[in-house]
Amino acid sequence: MGRSTSRKRERDEARVGTAMAAVADRSDARGKGGRFQRNVKPKNAAQEELLAAIEAATIVFAVGSAGGGKTYVAVSKAVEMFAAGQVDRIILTRPAVEANGERIGFLPGDLLSKMDPYMRPLYDVLFERLGGQAVNAMIRNGQIEIAPLGFMRGRTFSNAVIVLDEAQNATRGQLKMALTRIGEGSKMIVTGDPDQSDLKESDSGLESVSRDLWGTPGIETVRFGREHVVRSRIVAAVLERI
Repeated sequence: MGRSTSRKRERDEARVGTAMAAVADRSDARGKGGRFQRNVKPKNAAQEELLAAIEAATIVFAVGSAGGGKTYVAVSKAVEMFAAGQVDRIILTRPAVEANGERIGFLPGDLLSKMDPYMRPLYDVLFERLGGQAVNAMIRNGQIEIAPLGFMRGRTFSNAVIVLDEAQNATRGQLKMALTRIGEGSKMIVTGDPDQSDLKESDSGLESVSRDLWGTPGIETVRFGREHVVRSRIVAAVLERI
């Protein structure tokens, strides 16, 4: 059984290496204008600041307007850190929020299937940066882990980069729990837009937690405003008016 597990892990790792090599080959062949790029290029000043903060800090909050590229930069940087050997795993988490909080038990399938609708925006970035074959292999062998925020309780993540997305839908207690999961050699990137919380304003913990941790050594906060919207002009127009 032990040998079989070891052989399976070796096969999965070989598949990941082959797939990532193919992605790199495509990147080299297509050049800077191609879809596959080794390094994310900042499209605005806030993205540039976010990339620098991730390099320098252990915990980074990216807070502000939708459409600024917070999630894209966070997941892309996590992929780069993994590819460079800086971390062994990528952990992706989001609060699975309904009117009464995290309740995904009624959804069919295993945990991955239940989380799929919530995690789709993160998958999209992974597939763009790595390709579907590599992503699927990395999920199978645990190099990419997807989990709802509530399932992180009691765990410690070492040598990993953790992306906590849609953090405006986390309570202060949930954020405290998540931030204290960080082990040796790990970083956490917390993204969210307080204006788009599905919780009562008093229940969302993103603003208060990021404010209380401001100035703490090893923790950085990057603010995204309407002027940083890169998704489309119409998004910027919507945010100006509602």
